[in-house]
Order: sequence, then structure tokens, then C-alpha cells
Amino acid sequence: MELRIFTEPQQGASYDQLLAVARRAEETGFGAFFRSDHYLKMGSVSGDPGPTDAWTTLAGLARDTKTIRLGTLMTAATFRLPGPLAITVAQVDQMSGGRVELGIGTGWFAEEHTAYGIPFPPLGERFDRLEEQLAVITGLWETPAGSTFDHPGKYYPVSDSPALPKPVQQPRPPILLGGTGPKRTPRLAARYADEFNLPFASVEDSAAQFQRVKDACAEVDRDPATMTWSNALVLCCGRDDAEVARRAAAIGREPDELRENGAAGTPAEVVDKLGRYAEIGSERVYLQVLDLADLDHLELVAAEVMRQV
Repeated sequence: MELRIFTEPQQGASYDQLLAVARRAEETGFGAFFRSDHYLKMGSVSGDPGPTDAWTTLAGLARDTKTIRLGTLMTAATFRLPGPLAITVAQVDQMSGGRVELGIGTGWFAEEHTAYGIPFPPLGERFDRLEEQLAVITGLWETPAGSTFDHPGKYYPVSDSPALPKPVQQPRPPILLGGTGPKRTPRLAARYADEFNLPFASVEDSAAQFQRVKDACAEVDRDPATMTWSNALVLCCGRDDAEVARRAAAIGREPDELRENGAAGTPAEVVDKLGRYAEIGSERVYLQVLDLADLDHLELVAAEVMRQV
């Protein structure tokens, strides 16, 4: 199982803090550094010094790291137009030498939209827009060099586009979709996703949703083996109960709750939890790191957990 690091910078982080985490993740052998794409804090934290833009961050990390893969869980389709987003991601892919992955979703946090003047349509329309964005983004990337791209869409019509720039990764960077929606989410994943991700879901709920996506793949004659299956879990690992409790307190959570719902406890407990996800076919886990100053946390997981999974 591949382990990746996942951060939530809207809770309060500077670029330098994110860079420190990304570099430590790279040095210790994690497969990727991902970040959320949010413009407003959640919960009682201060959120200081304020939000950072996901793709601006990844552009910086593309130049300030060397080997680790970079991406979003998940870019909100409400935040950006698909043409400019395709340009941005392709450019960051070039800047990184082909290390970028695009996680994208409908957007769900209404308050961040009103806080920054971003339209927030009803859920059905957001799914319609996401589907059209996926068609435009993949169409632009996959159009052969020297040809043009057209898309007669309802929300994002495209005419005579040169479909440039091209990403380094061909035919395109990996696309991640995810979520618990029972109908449209599996259908979109079967059509467009290279990876299907479930955040903060139990083993049982993950198995059920993975099966829905596999069923959707069968409907379009896609081999489910061509999909990567992954989960995201909050991380709270310690050498003993005291260290687990200290790390839980630092993020305002209870150890027992974290053990139930996350990848938490001693290294042996975390290995056991990850093994349960592996049994249902999960191939990657994004470990949500909330205390970005605690770089020793990454060292512990790399040394005591990664080698066992």
C-alpha cells in the first residue's frame, strides 16, 4: 500500500510550512504530497494567516521539490473555469517535470463561496458543471498537437481552441474523483477517473462505494483494474499511548475517536487499520496531517508503518 501525505492548509498554514512538510514527506519516502482546495477555515481554529491557493502552492512546490508527486483532494469545480484550470495544471505539470495529479469535485462548502464571492449553484447543477468541466479538461489535454478542440457545452462551450499548453504526462495527468454519492459519482468516476478516493469513510462504507464504482465501470465496459482505489484518513500515530494522546490533543481530537475513525494509535495499530482497508482493495491511503509543525510525526510513520504496509 502506498502512503501519501494530505494537508488542510485552510486551517492555518503558510507556504513555508507546507514546503517543510512536503520536503520531509519527500525525504522520508511518502508517495505524494496533496493539499485541500479550500478558501475558508472550518471549526474553531483561527485559520491564520489565511487561506492559500492550492494551485499557486503546487506551482511553488513543483520548483521547490524534486521527486514527490503533487496534487489536490479535491479542487472545487466551482472555483475555476475548465479552460484556465487545464492551462494551470498543465503548466504546473511542466514545472514539476510530470509529477502532478488533479483531484476535482463539485465543491460543497457553501460558506467559503459566500465569503469570497464565488457562485454556488444547487447540487444537481454543480454535478452538471463538474461533468462538463471533466469533458473540457480531458478534451483539451488529449487533443493532438496541431489540432483544435471544440465542445458544444451548456455551461462551458469551447470553440476552435488550440488546446495548449500540453502537460508532460501523456495523454494527461491522472484525474482523481471521489465521494459517497450513489449514482452520478460512480458514473463520472467510471468515465473519467484514474483513481477513486473515499475520504474519512469506514471500511464497510468504502467497500460498498467501491462496488458501486465497479458496477458503473462494468456498464461502460471498463476494467475496474484500470482504476486505482484509495482512501483518506486522519493520522495520529504515537510510539505509546502518551504520545498518541499528545498528538490528539494538538489537533483537538480524542484518542478513542481517532482510533475508531482514523489511522490512529501505535504504529502496530495503524498498520492493522491500514491492513483492513487493503483487504477491500484500497491501494493508497492519504494520511491527513493536521499539525504541520510536527515533522517527527512523518518520521515515525515512515520508519515504523510504511515498511510494514
